[in-house]
Amino acid sequence: MNKILVWFTNLYAVWVIGASIMAFFIPDSIAWFDGPWIRWALSTVMLGMGLTLKVTDFKGIVMKPLAVAIGVVLQYTVMPLTAFAIARVLGLRDEFAVGLILVGCCPGGTASNVVTFLAGADVALSVILTMVSTLLASVMTPLLTDLLAGKYVPVDVLGIFVSTVKVVLLPVLLGIFINYRFPRVSSKVNKIGPAVAVLAIVMIAGSIVARNVDTIRGEWKLLALGGLMLHTIGFLLGYALVRLLRQSKLFARTVAIEVGMQNSGLAMVLAQQHFSAMTASPAVFSSVFHTIVGSLCAAYWRLRPLDAESASEDEFGSK
Repeated sequence: MNKILVWFTNLYAVWVIGASIMAFFIPDSIAWFDGPWIRWALSTVMLGMGLTLKVTDFKGIVMKPLAVAIGVVLQYTVMPLTAFAIARVLGLRDEFAVGLILVGCCPGGTASNVVTFLAGADVALSVILTMVSTLLASVMTPLLTDLLAGKYVPVDVLGIFVSTVKVVLLPVLLGIFINYRFPRVSSKVNKIGPAVAVLAIVMIAGSIVARNVDTIRGEWKLLALGGLMLHTIGFLLGYALVRLLRQSKLFARTVAIEVGMQNSGLAMVLAQQHFSAMTASPAVFSSVFHTIVGSLCAAYWRLRPLDAESASEDEFGSK
């Protein structure tokens, strides 16, 4: 059973693409998954993330404060600014520009931890960076979205803040509490958690496509290009900027993955709730391309393992 769940989880990108294709040709098959279904699905994903975290994980912030700071700062600068620049360069219509920017303003996705493991990078640091950027999302995501997307449409900063607290912060904190008080329960749930998270994101993505078939039919090339550019540039800049700071290749690989992979599910939910279903379309393409780009990077780096010197040549990264 465990092997089946792992197999299902590892083929995340395949299921997202498959659900999107099915929704495109047979919209009614998944269009029903809307409203509360989507919000509860994402909350379940975030609860699952919280269940994987322990109170002791927060010690990593104290042990490597500067490393965590660099990773989080790059997360909330590289991706939002890159998304804004791509929207301008491609001349995206307002709804798509806002959607792409919203993706860039979201925290790192939990899939980054899996890709970090596959790439042979620093999993512990990846988990900490995901955790910190997620906890900060309730403040950073609405503020950055207002700053960058507000040039296109009015942004409900308070509404996005409240939504992010409800579907991200509270479920994560609840998961951490359950893991602390009832570790045996969380241990059992964690065996199916990743597969449930994949199923939830697949359903959300399919639902967004189903309700935007006509728009996607005419704009899919531009949306695909925007998603591919955003995550490719995110990986490249995340790696390059860390190396420019004279930090280790291991640290650079970890941060590149964390920066390049976004919580597209959160972007879908926030876009649908505070803008429109059409605005959520870029997040669907994002969920596909960040998985593809991340998987390719993981495969490339896995074939090029680092020696001890390359993995510890920094002052405050991974040693």
